[in-house]
Amino acid sequence: MATNINSVANNFEARTIDVANFKHIDHIAAACGLLLKYDFEEAVYYYARTLRRLTAEAGATRKFNVTVTIAFLGLIKERMTTTPHETFEEFMAVNTDLVTKNPLLQWYSTKRLNSDMARNTFLLPDKLVS
Repeated sequence: MATNINSVANNFEARTIDVANFKHIDHIAAACGLLLKYDFEEAVYYYARTLRRLTAEAGATRKFNVTVTIAFLGLIKERMTTTPHETFEEFMAVNTDLVTKNPLLQWYSTKRLNSDMARNTFLLPDKLVS
């Protein structure tokens, strides 16, 4: 069954999703949908605002992380631009690292990503990549 990223994004933005069953792949689909719907900066704003509200409503405010949110959306947008694909499934087939591991760890240390500062403000990467 093909994923309708526009529907996922709209449900995410409207906060009508079932948070308990909203998996990491669903976060990626919502991000893709918002990145197609809005300019990058607006997509980041709407995605972050919605995610912050959802985590607050679920009583899990510490799960929201500004650095992870912005960096991950930036990575997804770059991949959407550089990876030939027609469907979300095709996109994910060539970007499996987005769900199988944390691709941000090539640029960020775990300590930095998990810091209180990263949860509250965007931090630049702390690893050098050659």
